[in-house]
Amino acid sequence: MRSVRIGVDTGGTFTDVVAVDEQTGEIVTTKTPSTPANPADGFVAGIEKLGELDVGSVVHGTTVATNQLLEDRIADLGFITTEGFEFILEIARQSVPDGYGNSYFWVKPPRIVPVHLVRTVGGRLDHLGAEVRPFAEEQAVEVARWFRARGITAIGVCFLHSYADPTHERRMRDVLAREHPEAVVSISSDVLREYREYERSVTTLVDAAVKPAMRRYLANLSGRLGIPFSVMKSNGGVLSAREVVDQPITTVLSGPAAGALGAALIASTAGHPSVITLDGGGTSTDVAVVIDGEPSITTEGSVGRYPCKIPMIDIVTVGAGGGSIAWISPEGTLKVGPKSAGADPGPLCYGRGGTEVTVTDAHVFLGRIPPHLLGGEIPLDAGAARTGIEALADKLGLGAERTATGILEISAFNQSNAIRQLTVKRGLDVRDFPLVTFGGSGPLLACRLIDILGLPAVVVPPDPGNVSAFGLLTVDVKNDYVRTHVTRDLSLATAARIYGELEGEAAEALDREGFDDPVYARSADLRYYGQAYEVRVPAPPGPLDDDWRERVLQHFHDAHEKLYGYAYRDDPRHQVEWVNLRVSGIGPITRPAIRRRTRQGVEAAAAVRRQVHFEEPCDTAIHQRAALDPGTVIEGPAVIEEYGSTIPIHPGFTATVDAYGNVEVRRG
Repeated sequence: MRSVRIGVDTGGTFTDVVAVDEQTGEIVTTKTPSTPANPADGFVAGIEKLGELDVGSVVHGTTVATNQLLEDRIADLGFITTEGFEFILEIARQSVPDGYGNSYFWVKPPRIVPVHLVRTVGGRLDHLGAEVRPFAEEQAVEVARWFRARGITAIGVCFLHSYADPTHERRMRDVLAREHPEAVVSISSDVLREYREYERSVTTLVDAAVKPAMRRYLANLSGRLGIPFSVMKSNGGVLSAREVVDQPITTVLSGPAAGALGAALIASTAGHPSVITLDGGGTSTDVAVVIDGEPSITTEGSVGRYPCKIPMIDIVTVGAGGGSIAWISPEGTLKVGPKSAGADPGPLCYGRGGTEVTVTDAHVFLGRIPPHLLGGEIPLDAGAARTGIEALADKLGLGAERTATGILEISAFNQSNAIRQLTVKRGLDVRDFPLVTFGGSGPLLACRLIDILGLPAVVVPPDPGNVSAFGLLTVDVKNDYVRTHVTRDLSLATAARIYGELEGEAAEALDREGFDDPVYARSADLRYYGQAYEVRVPAPPGPLDDDWRERVLQHFHDAHEKLYGYAYRDDPRHQVEWVNLRVSGIGPITRPAIRRRTRQGVEAAAAVRRQVHFEEPCDTAIHQRAALDPGTVIEGPAVIEEYGSTIPIHPGFTATVDAYGNVEVRRG
């Protein structure tokens, strides 16, 4: 029995597991089908599949909160806010998607809490936290009893200006605990101590909505696992399960965040510090940008239709995975996604009762993946895929090969559009970035993405299907803290006090996690006076003096110019306004080493050939990736197969194995 650290990433189709030997650094990977009805079943099955091990620690990437929000499974949720502000959710923001499109009317989607489940309590603070009207205790008791009588057991509380002073919200939480002890409560000053009432309200309500399901899931998993474990957060850090149950909203992009971090480490080690990452799974594709080894962080993210202003890795997700369903629109055109067949019933070729053609079926039909998954553990029914595609082709009036190729072409353009959202639309030239693609379906469209986007190369790491699980073992423990302080004339004494309080909160949390030597990363949100939104920039460590303030201002001017193409560095008409002060408390961990591969002296010649349809049917060499030494060059047409994924190399493309076992695919 060896002592190991284990990363487990639960995806829509497969649960991926990576174990690292803490003494030798040896890495072992495996996969098992996900179990959507109870994700804990797939989690435990994946660990058991590794065999008898001395498990030292486990880190988990979960989609429980994400799926609940994406599927809009929110019910029996209550909202308590300041008297006179009961319609804050109804008013929301004035933005309208797509400028009304082709319609004269746009109907707002249902609010996260309908207005009849919103209650108000008297009391008022000003924007500096001074009490204007006292907290109405008797009214608070009536509201708590009102929710108890109606069986509303998940409640969010957001009072006006509670970011400046949380006293009223905490008193409301105490009343709810006394009068309605069955209720799960989230207060905005714990979830997001930042101004903008609408976003703060929705973020708090999202936290309250996912808290019951996350608590049940983590309690079930903890009981079955028998050892403490940590959960991946959207901000690129991890936190123990016992802590994350009180802040479940921080896990809404748990799995995709781990994938971006794992790919960033692999790419940097191989000499590519700035890349685009693409995680292709069974239900979706997640895209992120990494610059100088670090994925971009945003506080303007959303999950489904819900804005979530917590810090999270900036990821764009599209419904373009291996299980994405091909369908015909009312106009008679072929569409792919976003609906997915998932793990159950899955694609037609799974033979589990699926009735609709998917992207995986198209790959099987064209011979680009073998008639099995996971090295033969899951046989695929190529005949079922063919029958389904032929039936779809008849409806479209196309040949079967053209239909299957069209499905993959649409899927490739869906993925390329997600990449453009994070690059071209933000002033980045996509042609400057290699693409690191991973996930079970990620490498399948590598060659088409090179042509569509003009990418210099696509890098496919070893065990691409397990990169997200590997990424779980590369991240530090991390908590984020924020305080709104809007001013054009920042008092250094006030800033020092706020940073000190935030670092104190971070120290308490990291002490509970067992870290006695934490690292604190300061940052600040600034804007030009009159702007509606701000830019987040790093704030240097050390004493807060005039030089410190000037360095932060220069960071802001530089960042603003990079984002928007201009800056007002020396124009006194445009003053800089400080908005939020932030601290990230970090507990560093030891990351697994990525080692160079040694040559085995095995010939790269393929032992197997089969017909694969690219632009036309080709007699194609099939290579096993485990037999490819560093320096091996393979010219297309070819297919490189391994346990968890497949890389089709189209005619006119070349694949080269680098010193770390990555496959680099290039045109020509």
